[in-house]
Amino acid sequence: MLLNLLFWTSLFLLITNGERGFYGNQYGEWNDSQLQPTIQKLMKGYNRYLRPNFNEGPVEIGMSLDIASIDAISEINMDYTATIFLRQRWRDSRLIFPGNESLSLDGRLVSLLWIPDTFIPDSKRSFLHDVTVENRLIRIFSNGTVLYALRITATIACNMDLTKYPMDRQECTLQLESWGYNLEDVVFYWTRGNDSVKGLDTLRLAQYSVESYYTSVTKAVYETGLYPKLILHFALRRNVLFFILETYVPSTLLVVLSWVSFWISQSSVPARTCIGVTTVLTMTTLMMGARTSLPNANCFIKAIDVYLGICFTFIFGALLEYACAHFCTMQHQTIIDVQRELLKEFEESNGTTHLVSSMSPRKMKTEDSTKQEKPEQTVTCEENEAVEQTKEKGCGLTTVKQMSRRAASMMSVENPHNIDRHARILFPMAFLLINIFYWLYYLLF
Repeated sequence: MLLNLLFWTSLFLLITNGERGFYGNQYGEWNDSQLQPTIQKLMKGYNRYLRPNFNEGPVEIGMSLDIASIDAISEINMDYTATIFLRQRWRDSRLIFPGNESLSLDGRLVSLLWIPDTFIPDSKRSFLHDVTVENRLIRIFSNGTVLYALRITATIACNMDLTKYPMDRQECTLQLESWGYNLEDVVFYWTRGNDSVKGLDTLRLAQYSVESYYTSVTKAVYETGLYPKLILHFALRRNVLFFILETYVPSTLLVVLSWVSFWISQSSVPARTCIGVTTVLTMTTLMMGARTSLPNANCFIKAIDVYLGICFTFIFGALLEYACAHFCTMQHQTIIDVQRELLKEFEESNGTTHLVSSMSPRKMKTEDSTKQEKPEQTVTCEENEAVEQTKEKGCGLTTVKQMSRRAASMMSVENPHNIDRHARILFPMAFLLINIFYWLYYLLF
């Protein structure tokens, strides 16, 4: 009997102390002596697990942002890291107190109040700053309005289209949603429309400039219901001057350097080969260096890849031009040597060369003027007989020349030095036209 009495007495005291700890004069780590009298009255009977206007309609929560900085924008990971001040306002009728003053509370008193479950859906990593204390602000106004501010650094995903890199324009977003409360419980809105976002106008970035921004209100659709959603849209324009000095100018100069070989004699094989190979290897290194800061994705054929490919094609084409010119020169020289050998063998094996030259019309006229021994018709007949005898014995001198010229025209260029002369004009003109088309396309379209 005594044991039962002690058990029920202990249980009663335990329940009484528990209710007092939840609704009474103790609030977590804060007791009556640490709270102001007004806070004591506000917190008495306050249940932080129930939202304001419970069973009376949704809570309207106003949002505003201050963008302190955008620390990094990564094309490889397709994200950006930003430090923001997030301010949320809502009205809680349970916190109304007389007067026109406002109460600025310690951030640690957040554990005593109901706060929205706002989160950033596209966030990869985020943290709340806590130096020297947690960077939170709680302010309660006399009409029950609560101002809750946070300082957050978050890494947020941003889907980028890099087809025009480095002349691209990226559109990123910062989204705010409610995690557990749907549209029947809470409603989000921007407190001042586009003016709710501050700091983007004065933001200075290394490679980008903020072109424009605007806000929108929408809803997130999930399997569990419809949830409130706020979106900040901002457009970033990349500064192309750095890439012009870092990539475009060196690659263009390498193309111009490869054209120097057109003015070097074709007999200077080491000089022209050295220029061609050096420019090709340097261009390859430049292309590899330009790709280090970009994602290794085959779905993006970037503008800088197109330009580097054009430059590499022209440099490699200059090397091939010398190979073709040198080959044609050697082939032409070979044909000339073969022709000389044929003529020499023909002169040695057949004496018709002397016959044809002695029976030429010019010499026959000289003989007619001096000796006048034979008539003109007799000379012509004898000449025709001599030519016929030459044809019967073998190929005549004229036939050898025609065949050799025909073979030379089919297998080689008549003057290989004309290849370099044409290349001096065609290569720069083609490169200039392609550059005009390239820059007009990527800057205007």
